[in-house]
Parts: sequence; structure tokens; C-alpha cells
Amino acid sequence: MNDKQRDIMKNGKGFVAALDQSGGSTPKALLGYGVTKDKYDNDEEMFDLVHEMRTRIITSPGFKSEHVLAAILFEHTMDRKVEGMFTADYLWEKKGIVPILKVDKGLADEEEGVQLMKPIPELRELLDRAVEKKIFGTKMRSVIKKANPESIRRIVQQQFEIGNQIMAKGLVPILEPEVDINSEDKRESEEILKKELLKHLDTLSEGQEVMLKLSLPSEDGFYSELIDHPKVMRVVALSGGYSREDAVRLLYNNPGLIASFSRALSEGLSVDQSEKEFNDMLGNSITEIYSASIA
Repeated sequence: MNDKQRDIMKNGKGFVAALDQSGGSTPKALLGYGVTKDKYDNDEEMFDLVHEMRTRIITSPGFKSEHVLAAILFEHTMDRKVEGMFTADYLWEKKGIVPILKVDKGLADEEEGVQLMKPIPELRELLDRAVEKKIFGTKMRSVIKKANPESIRRIVQQQFEIGNQIMAKGLVPILEPEVDINSEDKRESEEILKKELLKHLDTLSEGQEVMLKLSLPSEDGFYSELIDHPKVMRVVALSGGYSREDAVRLLYNNPGLIASFSRALSEGLSVDQSEKEFNDMLGNSITEIYSASIA
């Protein structure tokens, strides 16, 4: 583990940029950027276009370590280059931003109120490549839609089982058991989730640390126990479908929680904007999210 990167992730002021839209979510991300489906004919062309979008964000003057602690990358982004350098190298060496990799392969179908992660058959190989590419940590997402205690227990168990494999490779996992913000029993799900997370955190061995990526809670300050837990390096919040305005407002109400926004970060950006328009919009978004993250 890179000790300097660990210090940034544990103690730095700022937020985590989520630039990890995968195959299923890429068309929606491109559409939000003004790139319609008629602009590409296959997945390769689609990934080329989304890499151009991500490169524009990463190389923007406002995308800097004073505000952005880390960036979460999709596997294709890790394997591609930005200005002649592999993306992780560019982020760390040129920007001082910690590179993190999304490792899950998407969600299984909903069953008993949750969506577990699909199997990750080539996880070991992917983690080896991540280490080779100088990645600091990983991220993996599952989703809770109903307050089913047994299902939420399975979600957390799966996250920690895979998290232990990731820690064994010297990487720091971001566990992301997202609670659907539109769930009718969101608050009850959050209560069950927190109990399960605390139970599993207490089983971690000496020297093991994880990060958590959670939905913005229904009750202000609800995750303070997790934020203060000795086995938790950082707790970050996903925007989860909230507008940037609403996500920022909720973040202000939760001291110690920092942002890890994707759609809320890129909101308002367009392929048709001039460089000045693009950089100004992104810079304003970064400033808003940063201010809420350090409040």
C-alpha cells in the first residue's frame, strides 16, 4: 500500500470523483453528456466516446488534488491512456489524485428485496492487473430495495467476503451496499445495514481497513459510528439519483461524510460546450461538492 495515498484517503480534505460508469450505465452517462446512441455503432465506439468524456474531466484545470482526493475508474479506463500515460499514472503523477478501480461485474436480478453482485470469476487476475497499474483500492456495488434483514445480511456478507480477497492483495476495498433512495422503507433498511456493517467490521484483523460508500442517510449524522470506527478508512456518499443541489444539501447535514458522486458531478456538462464553458461548469460543480464534503 502507498502510505502517502493512504494518508490522503484517510485524512485529506476533499471528495472522491466516480468516473466508473460501466457497460450498462455508459449509454445513460453519454446521453447526459449530449452524445446520443446514433453517434456510435458498437461497444468499442461507445467506450471510445466515454473515455473522451472522462479524459476531458480528468485533464480539466479544476480537477485537481486540492479538491478531489481520488477517482474511481472503470476497468476499460484503467487500461487506456490519458495524454500518453495510463490513466492511474496520470491521475497520481500529474494530478496527485488517488486511483481506485471498480471491480464488480454488475448486479444480479432482484431477489427478496436486494440485488447482490454478479459473480466475479476473474477477480484474482483483475486485482493483479490493478496492482500492476498502481491502483490503490477498489469499489463494488450492490443494492438494497427493501428492509429484509436476511437479504441485507447476505448483501453485507458478500461485500466483506470479496473485500477480504481484495485486502489480501494489498488493496483497500470500498464496500458499496447502496440503499435505493426511492425505497418505501429506506430508513429501516439503513438501520439494519448499519448493524450488519458494524458486526462485520468488528471481525476484521489487525491492519485491515475498508472504506464504505453509502447512500445519503434519512437521518442526519446516522453513520457517525461507521465514520469513527477504527477499521474504516473513510465513509463516502453516493448521490444515488439525487440532483446535485439535493445531494449537496444532504451532504452538508452529515459532517464527516464526503461525496463520491458520479452523475451529480457531471451534471450540466456537454460535449458541445467550449473548453471554457466546460471547465467553468465542472469547476463550479467541484467547488460545490468540495465545500459540502469538508463542512
